[in-house]
Amino acid sequence: MESLTKNRQDLDTVRRLIERAYGAGQVPVDDDFLAEMTEGWFNVAYRVRLRDGRSVVLKIAPPAGVDVLTREVGMMSAELEAMRLVSTLTDVPVPRVDHVDTSHEIVDADLFFMEFIDAENFGFAAAEGRVSAEVISVASRELGELNRRINAVVGPHFGPLLGAGSSTWADAFTTLIGDALEDGRRVGVDIGWRADEIHAAVAENTAALAEVTIPRLIEVDLWAKNSMIRDGRIVAILDHERALYGDPLMEAGLTGLDFPDVFGDPSDFMAGFGLSELTAAQRTRRRLYSLHLALVMIVETKYRGHTDSTVYDIGRSQLDAMMAALGHPRADAAAQAAPIGTA
Repeated sequence: MESLTKNRQDLDTVRRLIERAYGAGQVPVDDDFLAEMTEGWFNVAYRVRLRDGRSVVLKIAPPAGVDVLTREVGMMSAELEAMRLVSTLTDVPVPRVDHVDTSHEIVDADLFFMEFIDAENFGFAAAEGRVSAEVISVASRELGELNRRINAVVGPHFGPLLGAGSSTWADAFTTLIGDALEDGRRVGVDIGWRADEIHAAVAENTAALAEVTIPRLIEVDLWAKNSMIRDGRIVAILDHERALYGDPLMEAGLTGLDFPDVFGDPSDFMAGFGLSELTAAQRTRRRLYSLHLALVMIVETKYRGHTDSTVYDIGRSQLDAMMAALGHPRADAAAQAAPIGTA
C-alpha cells in the first residue's frame, strides 16, 4: 500500500542498520537481501536476509517532516510498549524484538528489528482462498480468544499507553474524537458533518461510556490481516501500534457488528472473544467506536496521500450510518456537507 508516511531506505543505509543491530558479520554482501513488505498502510517494513541466511523484519517510522494524525505521533514507541506488555504479561504470541534504535543517527526516525514469522498472513490467505472455510472459522475463534487474553492486561489510566492518560474512558474517548476532528480541520477534509454535530452524538452517550471503569489493554487494530497462521493455527499477532488502554468493545474484530458487508460476519471472533448478546449500552458504545473508525478512515486519506477515493467513500458512508444509528440521521445531504470545524 502506497503512503506518504513510508520512510523507505536504500541498500547501503539498511546495511548500516544491520551492522548496528546484529554486528558486521551479519551484513549481507549481495544486493538481493532486502524486500519491502507492502501490505502495511503507515510504517515501511522490510524482510531482511542476514548474511547467515536468517530472515528478520525491519520496521521504520515515518520521516520526521511528514505530517501524521495526532494519535500517530510517537506511535512506534507505543507499539514497542504494547509488544512488551503482551509478551511479558500474556501467552499471546508476538514477534521477538531484536533491536530498537531511537537515536536517529542513521535514519531520521525510530526503527526496530524483529523476528520474521515464517507463516502466512491469515487475512490475505483467507481472502485469496488459500485456507478452507473451516480453518477460517476455527482461526477466527482463536483470534477472538487471543484478543480476550490481551484485554486481561489492566493499565494505570485510560488512553495512550505512554504519557499522561485520562481518569475516565469517557474523557479518553472524547479526546480521540476531538483529535480526529482537529486533524481533519487542519488539512481541510470534508467529512460531511459539522464538528459540533459529531461532538453532540458522543456527549449524548457519555453514560454508556461511563460504564467502562477498568482501563484494559486493547489492540484496536487486531484483525485477520494483522495475524499470521500456520497449520490452521494463529502463530503471531502483528502491528500493535494503535494499542491503548480502554474498552475491549473497541476491538477491530467486532466492527462487523455494524458493517458486516465491509468487515465480515464477526460471529466466530465473538465466540472466541466470549461475547454473545450486547446490552443496550454496549451496543451504543460499539456504534461510537465504529463512528470513530469511520472518522479516522476519512481523515487519514489526506495524510496518506491516497489518490483512490475508496477508503474515503467507505468512511463517509459508515459515518452517516453510525450518526443515524445514534439518533442523528441526515436531514439534507447537501446542507450537511460542510467542512468540519464550521458552526
